[in-house]
Amino acid sequence: MEERQTRAGAGTRQTKRTRGRPRLYDTEQAIRAAGAVFWEKGFSGTSLDDLSAAMEMNRPSIYRAFGDKEEIYRRALNQFGTIMDEAFRDSFNSGKDIRENLKRFYRKALEVYSSDESALGCMLWSTAPASTLIHPEVKADLLAAIKHVDKGILKSLEQAWDRGQLPGDTDMKTLGKLLQALLHSISIRVRAGESITSIRKFADSAVDLLLGPA
Repeated sequence: MEERQTRAGAGTRQTKRTRGRPRLYDTEQAIRAAGAVFWEKGFSGTSLDDLSAAMEMNRPSIYRAFGDKEEIYRRALNQFGTIMDEAFRDSFNSGKDIRENLKRFYRKALEVYSSDESALGCMLWSTAPASTLIHPEVKADLLAAIKHVDKGILKSLEQAWDRGQLPGDTDMKTLGKLLQALLHSISIRVRAGESITSIRKFADSAVDLLLGPA
């Protein structure tokens, strides 16, 4: 919004008055701080006081800059999604073997899910489902994220099929959904406190089982 207002008012007296005014917050850092609270406490469990403390902003400033709690939460989910997208791209840009790429991706996901001492799992899968019944926009975001992951995995499977790495009769849509379900399971197991070593072995074995003999 701030950027659009600046462009719309370029060259006006108002723009001249505000030009050079120091930003009192860093947008990405503020959303990251808010996301950390949502990740730990969930959407409903996070209060505006929690966000104010984490973002180091008072309530009026938060409302002016980011809107209400739901909007902040959705922006934090989007920011988290960007992190996971980068992990996926990095994993599948490392080589052409679908089996190794998938294992690499699940390891990267584990690193994100357990990077904090609390080992919170996936921010999206751990917090969004509980909010969908009373927050339709969060429900839409969750479904969009599921479809986005399905699409990314399916594309990788199709490329692997073209390279002869999958049997000709593979039901790739179902396989892709099962591979995403594995991601959900990893998240839950991390949050439940299962050891990372155990989950890593589980993920590797599950990939081999789902893809069949090498």
